[in-house]
Amino acid sequence: MENKFWLEKYLLWSRAFLLSLFLFSGAWAHADSSLLYLEAQAVGGYSSLKDKGILYSMSQRDVMQKPSIGADWVQKLSGGAGDWGTLALQGRLAYDDHGQPVIEPQLYNAYVRVKTPYAYSWVGHNRVPVGLESYFDTHGLLLQSLPMSGFGFDRDWGAGASRDFSWGDAAFSLTSGTGMPIQLKGSYLFSGRVAQGVLNRDNYTCGLYGTAGKVPDIIGYHILDSEPEGYGFLGADLTYLWDRWEFRADARKGEKGGASAYAALGRIGVNLLDDNRLKLEFQPIFTKQSGQEDRSLAGGLSYILTPDLTGRSLYEYDRNDNDHRIVFQIYYYVKV
Repeated sequence: MENKFWLEKYLLWSRAFLLSLFLFSGAWAHADSSLLYLEAQAVGGYSSLKDKGILYSMSQRDVMQKPSIGADWVQKLSGGAGDWGTLALQGRLAYDDHGQPVIEPQLYNAYVRVKTPYAYSWVGHNRVPVGLESYFDTHGLLLQSLPMSGFGFDRDWGAGASRDFSWGDAAFSLTSGTGMPIQLKGSYLFSGRVAQGVLNRDNYTCGLYGTAGKVPDIIGYHILDSEPEGYGFLGADLTYLWDRWEFRADARKGEKGGASAYAALGRIGVNLLDDNRLKLEFQPIFTKQSGQEDRSLAGGLSYILTPDLTGRSLYEYDRNDNDHRIVFQIYYYVKV
């Protein structure tokens, strides 16, 4: 009952936030120190496991990807001495057909980031410093990183800090370990990452990270088991950009749900045509938890139709479920 109470409170707050975001978007768009983007996507495909059409990309319980509309707002905070922080809000209203059709509010960014003499500090709902998901934003993509395979969190509630150096960066956080929903029942998660290389300058970054705590069993906003269990991983990630090619990898090993577990991902992509309008990608994922191994192979294609409109397609085979899945997406993201 307690978990249901907190989830209902969170959903009510999320709906109020998204409604306010749309109502006041016109005023935000004209502020000199703010950026506002509107987002919409159509998603559909076919699953051999379901033997029918689907309106999602990964799983009906996951938040990635579903037909949705949303907004992304970033507000610079400044004073007489210049910029001192950032306020970020990003969310969607998605169509969810799990059990019965409902409109599911999805909240991604909801944090304040402050500049101090020693580091950038943040509090709210933000990315945790673990693996590719710490800097590679996949919230609009069909190909996903390890959190969507049940290893880690795309975003989490809590606080953290980061600092940039000439050789790379370092970051740490203390979060709830619940991901998208808020649940306060003894769960927590410490995370930290140190990286060599600045991607925008050096065309590569390589990170070592660790995370430890107690987390409940959650898929998206669905709490499967509210009792927190031991969770901890050590891992490494790599991103390398060379000419038209992109290489990404992430591997982590540790404990999940009280049992030994590991996960590894590799991705290779190539950008084609003028302005890299066409991208082809291939990605295998290997996981093991509670003695059960799983493998998935995925290939993706994306084409930039206009600066604001992108078409994507995905084929993925999940060996554990023996599921062949084909998904198509039209994604619209425009500055207003």
